[in-house]
Amino acid sequence: MDTTENADTAGPGPDAADGTASEPAAAAPHRPYGAPRTAAFFDLDKTIIAKSSALAFSRPFYQGGLINRRAVLKSAYAQFVFLVGGADHDQMEKMRAYLSALTRGWNVQQVREIVAETLHGMIDPIIYEEAASLIEQHHAAGRDVVIVSSSGSEVVEPIGRLLGADHVIATRLQIADGRYTGEIEYYAYAENKAAAIRELAAAEGYDLANCYAYSDSSTDLPMLEAVGHPSAVNPDRALRKEATAREWPVLVFSRPVELQRRLPEFRAPSNTVLTAVAVGAAVLTAGLLWYGAKRRRSAA
Repeated sequence: MDTTENADTAGPGPDAADGTASEPAAAAPHRPYGAPRTAAFFDLDKTIIAKSSALAFSRPFYQGGLINRRAVLKSAYAQFVFLVGGADHDQMEKMRAYLSALTRGWNVQQVREIVAETLHGMIDPIIYEEAASLIEQHHAAGRDVVIVSSSGSEVVEPIGRLLGADHVIATRLQIADGRYTGEIEYYAYAENKAAAIRELAAAEGYDLANCYAYSDSSTDLPMLEAVGHPSAVNPDRALRKEATAREWPVLVFSRPVELQRRLPEFRAPSNTVLTAVAVGAAVLTAGLLWYGAKRRRSAA
């Protein structure tokens, strides 16, 4: 389990079934003395950000020589499928196998440098404003904020620092001689997420009955069931059904906003990064056009 530490503390929680977030009491902005520690656990993709974090860096990786044009187009198509229908268990397994094979032999330091250089340009514009506000509320209420993601730690940990998360739980890829072997050392997925949450709670003294969790996917049911206050965010069909049956709050996050607009102290990305964002958008469009043409040829 990978964790990143931050000096910030953590915030509030929607318990209203209508999908609104209740504001923390103004008189108690921090955890009362002697009260049990609590946390808010957030899935990342389609919960905090509007895309798959694992695929968001495909263009910078292409520019760095790590992947070819075909892989960029395939990533664009995968993003399209992810955004339209979410990712079920089988799709997650296929994505896991694809990304594991794709990263075999990559230089770990190069990957970390690319992510660091392009982080603001790739991630800032796709963070949901509602999620950023909710993170702030949890911190204000004295709760730790923990990001729990199936994406690799090299991507998730910098995003966690960007968002001020107190801890990060993410997938770890096996490394040998400074390069990825193509094997997964730890997969933060399904029941593994719940187990990691329980382990972190034991280490940090969290009272899980008073903790919060947020996710968009039915594959995260074990994580949501591990806490006393689960919420479905932009849920897939299966999770929406479960949330409705269990009377969990269902939240809709739909307003990506650049953190720079919320936190002025963040530096604007360089022209190089802005160019990468524009080209990345063009590649995604090209991928969707390619997919449409392929469907038309199949129907002919």
